[in-house]
Amino acid sequence: MTHTDTTPLRAVALVCTLSPSPAASSSQLLAEQTMAALGEHGVTGKVIRIADHDVRPGVETDMGDGDEWPAIRDTVLGADILVLATPIWLGHPSSLAQRVMERLDAEISEKDDEGRMLTYGKVAAVCVVGNEDGAHKVSADLFQGLNDVGFSLAPNAVTYWVGEAMQGTDYQDLDKTPETTSATTATLAANTAHLARQLKASPYPSS
Repeated sequence: MTHTDTTPLRAVALVCTLSPSPAASSSQLLAEQTMAALGEHGVTGKVIRIADHDVRPGVETDMGDGDEWPAIRDTVLGADILVLATPIWLGHPSSLAQRVMERLDAEISEKDDEGRMLTYGKVAAVCVVGNEDGAHKVSADLFQGLNDVGFSLAPNAVTYWVGEAMQGTDYQDLDKTPETTSATTATLAANTAHLARQLKASPYPSS
């Protein structure tokens, strides 16, 4: 093993289900499984359910008036990996996932002493669940936004599950996690942790 193979990493998963705790959530379940898979690569961290917090609409780092995004932002900036988990609603990421992306838009204006966004060197990954097809479209939307605001993406940076069309089974209702989803989650974790370690050891150049 090289030094970078054992470098400790931190991750945070932002779960964008519309349901606040303690309601069951398929997005939360897949996010927790992804964090567990990252844990196998020496990554520690936490899961935050956005619906449990007063995240105000806007595109600033702090919208004032009780806005709880600044504390969540501090956690994101203190981590090496961001996992964004969302259900599919009407073929799109949830409105809370969109709100997170809008708040992350403020990072475009935040720079370090060398002119780089504070998110440079951080790696993002996506979890998607739903009852209809659309995981590729949802991940594509989030990939573009995450890249725009400075995050890097490893190969196969999405894990997902979608149920049969016109049916009502949720991911959390399954008796066991499908092997294909488990394998995809494992690949996401391995590649994301690898890229995060590489970027931590060799940061992007000055802008």
